[in-house]
Amino acid sequence: MQTPTPTSGGAAQRVTVNGRYVFQKVTGQQRYARELVRRFGDRVALVQPGRGGTGIRGHLWEQTVLPFRTGGRLLWSPSATGPLAVERQVVTIHDAISLDHPEWFDWKFGAWYRALLPRLMRRARRVLTVSNFSRDRLLEHARVPAEKFVVTYLGVDPKFHPASAEEIAAVRRKLELPEAYVLTVASLEPRKNMARLLQAWELHRAPFKGIGLVIAGGAGKVFRGTGLGSVSAGVKLTGYVDDADLPALYSGALAFAFPSLCEGFGLPPLEAMACGAPVVTSNTSSLPEICGKAAVLVEPQDVGSIADGLRQVVGSASLRDELRRRGLEHVRPFTWERTAEATWRVLEEAQQP
Repeated sequence: MQTPTPTSGGAAQRVTVNGRYVFQKVTGQQRYARELVRRFGDRVALVQPGRGGTGIRGHLWEQTVLPFRTGGRLLWSPSATGPLAVERQVVTIHDAISLDHPEWFDWKFGAWYRALLPRLMRRARRVLTVSNFSRDRLLEHARVPAEKFVVTYLGVDPKFHPASAEEIAAVRRKLELPEAYVLTVASLEPRKNMARLLQAWELHRAPFKGIGLVIAGGAGKVFRGTGLGSVSAGVKLTGYVDDADLPALYSGALAFAFPSLCEGFGLPPLEAMACGAPVVTSNTSSLPEICGKAAVLVEPQDVGSIADGLRQVVGSASLRDELRRRGLEHVRPFTWERTAEATWRVLEEAQQP
């Protein structure tokens, strides 16, 4: 997708957008920024680094250069970080995971975010976040008035819909997938709980005979390991999957497993629902709030609970049909248009003196 061309300002541009995300691999936060900036169109001016926005170089640009490039306008930082020098700013912080669980991250990454985020939340005019769970956790760390926070749920792109049999077969051939598979889509990091998912698959594999487990996602640079553990036969690691292939990948799954230990929102389960995949996910953090009664909820720290949830779905065609129906209905209100409208109202309000 295309984003607005960076500009140097002008009266027609009402809000400056911190464009560091443009250089980052598209996962949940980057998808959020891209979807909203596209919908804001010429109401915003996208300002981005000239030589990349990742790592230390990106942080330095954000803290030292970006404050001078806002053009005197309100700054929106959509991807969890922003310049401390700018008070006239709205920042989106998707979760408090780096603050709650520093043990899951590279120590330098964790130390920087623990230093930055509480100060940034106190400094900014408004803090957008993506679930009530995230708001409550961020409030524990920010010690700022609760009214500074606004919850705006994420959306699901219309491209996530049940794919045709031909599209599913093409992606299955491309990724060399088995005919029947349980899918998970997640970055390979400790909180995604892949080790317990693999244990559940290995220890209770009899009901899964003839079915593969497909893990789609790449390893991130800021985490302490992948959290995978040992990988048994019958498990397919695809690595990072192109956005264009995801709808068919979801659509072809017998079930979608997402036993994450902690999520600020949890977009993959909603994308899976939109594609007609029955969802098994965790009963903790934001996931019950976001998935409601449209998913089978399991205890993510209990291997037996994960296995039991998968057995229920894999073993019952009627339950799969019911979850498909519930999921397709449940996901309908989650649109990027609604997210953009709610976000723009906050940005307009924050522009007031």
